Amino acid sequence: MRNRPIPGSSGRVRAMRLLGDPVLHAPCEPVTDFGPALAELVEDLFATMYEARGVGLAAGQIGVAQRVFVYDCPDDEDVRHLGHLVNPRLTELDGIVLRGPEGCLSLPGVEAGTERYDRAVVEGFTLDREPVRVEGTGFFARCLQHECDHLEGTVYTDRLTGWRRARALRAGRRVPGVRTV
Repeated sequence: MRNRPIPGSSGRVRAMRLLGDPVLHAPCEPVTDFGPALAELVEDLFATMYEARGVGLAAGQIGVAQRVFVYDCPDDEDVRHLGHLVNPRLTELDGIVLRGPEGCLSLPGVEAGTERYDRAVVEGFTLDREPVRVEGTGFFARCLQHECDHLEGTVYTDRLTGWRRARALRAGRRVPGVRTV
């Protein structure tokens, strides 16, 4: 028996912002109001992420320029990590740097080999202003870094160079609604 609701079950699915939208390319503002609107935003983020079949989603991706993201992501040992972070900041990056496939709900259907550290630690707060520290390895570390990038106005294609970048942006031009340079 569950003692808490399923994340996103009371949220509404919001429209996804696509690559080229200015909100995706600007840093998000810190959250100062930890009231009901923030709880609603987190529920909407979960609902939208699940509808899009993603493993993480930052508030900017639904047009809200606040430092919040949610995740429901496995690590490389297939351990599920589920939660949200308010005002997160990357505090540690280490391990080996791996190039692995990475995609984004704001650039649907496009993946590219992107370099990320194999371990990441993010510190932030819960909806109740409780401090939280989340450590991830493997795929989950990639997810944490990806979502923190969104809060800084960085999309994973910004980390690509050369033919990988050109190929991803070319593929992105075929996605309706995406604007690439």
